[in-house]
Amino acid sequence: MSRTFSIGGIHPGDNKISANAAIENFPLMETAYISLSQHLGAPAEPVVAKGDKVKTGQLIAKANGFISANIHSSVSGTVTSIEPYPDLSGNLVPHIIIKVEGDEWLEGIDRSEDIVREISMDSKEIIGRIADAGVVGLGGAAFPTHIKLSPPPNKKAEFLMINGAECEPYLTSDYRVMLESTEQILIGTKIMMKALGVKKAYFGVEENKPAAIKKLKAVASKGYKEIKIVSLKKMYPQGGEKQLIDAILKRRVPSMGLPIDTGVVVHNVGTALAVYEAIQKNKPLIDGVVTVTGKCMTEQRNFRLRVGTSFDTIMFAIGGFPKDAVKLVNGGPMMGKAISKMEAASVKSTSALLLLTDKETRRGVEGNCIRCGKCVDVCPMGLEPYLLNRLSRANRLEDLEVNMVHDCIECGSCMYSCPANIPLLDTIRLTKTQVLRIIRSRPKK
Repeated sequence: MSRTFSIGGIHPGDNKISANAAIENFPLMETAYISLSQHLGAPAEPVVAKGDKVKTGQLIAKANGFISANIHSSVSGTVTSIEPYPDLSGNLVPHIIIKVEGDEWLEGIDRSEDIVREISMDSKEIIGRIADAGVVGLGGAAFPTHIKLSPPPNKKAEFLMINGAECEPYLTSDYRVMLESTEQILIGTKIMMKALGVKKAYFGVEENKPAAIKKLKAVASKGYKEIKIVSLKKMYPQGGEKQLIDAILKRRVPSMGLPIDTGVVVHNVGTALAVYEAIQKNKPLIDGVVTVTGKCMTEQRNFRLRVGTSFDTIMFAIGGFPKDAVKLVNGGPMMGKAISKMEAASVKSTSALLLLTDKETRRGVEGNCIRCGKCVDVCPMGLEPYLLNRLSRANRLEDLEVNMVHDCIECGSCMYSCPANIPLLDTIRLTKTQVLRIIRSRPKK
């Protein structure tokens, strides 16, 4: 029987129209634009300079702080500059720009398709190698994986949980990875279990992906029985960490808490594959699977894409912007963000590019709140979005904190459900940032 979380949720259309598109290797670009700020935390510090020759997989920027991540070249060629360049939001941030010259890989990286099953490293070695490889969470936040696998001494991990829900409409990159690299991600799961010192893992997949569930169960039964494959109901936002833990274990993450507070560490399918490649293949995180989709496209695609590929390069490769498309979104329609500069480039956590038409992006005229309560019914965090919206517009920060605005996961369920077309999330997101800043500035008790 499929499981789901206990509070709220919505059922937007799946639109998994790229589900049958097998993963293709994207052609090598002419120039790579590799951001130094493509993970949560401090930007990485360059260890190369203009004019240096680099190989694919070579370290080009080192983690610069406790929360930071190494960055490796996704191409071989010459560093032409290290300078501000537009990121996905259009902000100018430091990038290492590399002119591509062939594809010469760093020695020691295993590029074969042979599956390596034996895990020879101990926990400390695994975490060190993951840090060296620059692996970050590929579920959206890009939090450095080696830190997540190192809970504080006063926190004990009981279970590892792999998020294969992929509940966001349109996205199919995780689905294709589950189908095409099934055993590799199960080995990656076992590696993370060893790093955490846990004996059991749960692997949650929404029931609208029956082929993935069937294949995962079949492979897991032949040597990975400590990993339980769990069918989840189709419900958004099923893939949220807090919702996933609630659905599978019926444990609730406390306000301002983390999954580890419930004894669980959650990682994404793509992260499990990246961990496998880092440990078993000595390959740093330099590429990932990206869905390129939209109803206005004649052909749906799932590409294995090198980090630092510009979006205009991707659009050129698929034959240009479809005639009806007016917006390119990084991610899905619920939590994705519009790309303001086409010269911006992919980062480690890029998982989808969604092309939308004018009709699909046009918002309805905003009306008055009629106190229908639909936003309250669907909020997966049990909040009152209509009230948070009113308090946000009045900038009543203290009242917002009392009403737990900081627990909002920004899923957009409230906006999706509002019959008055009120941009609830847009307003709440702005004041949530302010409230969190106030909370974090207070002296710790």
